[in-house]
Amino acid sequence: MIIAILALFFTVVLSGFLVKVFPPNKTKWLKMALAFSGSYLFTITIIHLLPDVLLNSHASPYRVGYWVLTGFFLQLVLELFSHGVEHGHIHHHQGRVGSMPFLLLGSLFVHSFLEGSILVEQGHAHGHGGGHAHGSDNFYVVLLGIALHHIPAAFALMSVLMSRLENFRKAFLWLLIFAVGSPLGIIVSNTVLSEAAPDGLLFTALTGLVAGNFLHISTTILFETSPDHHFNRNKLVATLLGLVLALLSDFV
Repeated sequence: MIIAILALFFTVVLSGFLVKVFPPNKTKWLKMALAFSGSYLFTITIIHLLPDVLLNSHASPYRVGYWVLTGFFLQLVLELFSHGVEHGHIHHHQGRVGSMPFLLLGSLFVHSFLEGSILVEQGHAHGHGGGHAHGSDNFYVVLLGIALHHIPAAFALMSVLMSRLENFRKAFLWLLIFAVGSPLGIIVSNTVLSEAAPDGLLFTALTGLVAGNFLHISTTILFETSPDHHFNRNKLVATLLGLVLALLSDFV
């Protein structure tokens, strides 16, 4: 659990420094990173998260479907406030210099917290046959997916904060709100929620929500990285690499 907390926190923190390396108007690398992470997220949702939550839960598979739908449309609502920062949108965020985009930060925190909440250590949330929110074999697979997703999101958020505050130090301090979201989700799930809902039903709901969330984000990324269905070799390669990495997780 400590490894996951530190990994997700420092992924966001270190990604915030990318604004010093890559100008926000030079986003070719960002599109490649998004295509890669979107493909990885989509694949692990299909081959890991959804099978796990359907097989390792006391809840009816039909009820799980409602949670997945809820997560999908919840992300749609969150993006009304985040304006797509989760999938690398930087433009249309200028606003008034010196003002803080509190709704954007709040929506990203909720998004990040939910992602961290499904990273549950074995034995903390039980389902059928000792299962839990997702199989322990998939813990690091999902952890990697969240981390990969947070890299372009943190860069986009830091770019927005810099455009508003025009000060790296102040922007970086606000970035920490996003950085602590997933670690707090991990801590709450592995302590408070594991005691409050030992039957695993709450973790079923959380995993269903996040699976729907991932489906929305990943498909949006994949559609946006190929506007008008124009062929782009680099994006195609990045997408296939994300797919292959996620598929290889079955053999590790």
